[in-house]
Amino acid sequence: MSRIGKKPITLPKGVDITVTAGNLVTVTGPKGTLIQQLHADVVLAQADGVFTVDRPSDSKLHKALHGLTRTLISNMVVGVTEGWQRALEINGVGYRAVLEGKTLVLSLGFSHQVRVEPPPDVQYAVGERKTANDPLALFVRGIDKQVVGEQAAKLRGLRPPEPYKGKGVKYAEEKIRRKAGKAGKAK
Repeated sequence: MSRIGKKPITLPKGVDITVTAGNLVTVTGPKGTLIQQLHADVVLAQADGVFTVDRPSDSKLHKALHGLTRTLISNMVVGVTEGWQRALEINGVGYRAVLEGKTLVLSLGFSHQVRVEPPPDVQYAVGERKTANDPLALFVRGIDKQVVGEQAAKLRGLRPPEPYKGKGVKYAEEKIRRKAGKAGKAK
């Protein structure tokens, strides 16, 4: 039995899950609504504020789908109640991020500024630098975990961090392996 798949999902107050034919799952909560088409073989059940996921057999496919389905539904429940956030850091002299309305305007050392429009249900937020040498914090927030992760990856891909000075856009928890420079100077 899948250790993740057999865990029940407790539904917080204000969260409603509806399952229609073909396992089309709709999760509605205080922050919005998420819809996900799940595999038709997985058995979904709801009783007394608890949502469970079961598999019809012990085939390899059903074992793989068991934990995946439970995690997808759990992520949807967390998204509509608390939301998801991904933190990024911008390092480098002259590297900046500014919000103009909902549009994120990035200065990343190119000859032009990069403008990024957020998809629906995603917001960008820019933190403050305490000193000139501190990295600039950038946040991607939304209710869909997959979309938030994709947007954070796209922002990081605009200027990935380089290994010599660490300049670029990186995830807040990411560690950059630094290389020694041309003369072998290690700082």
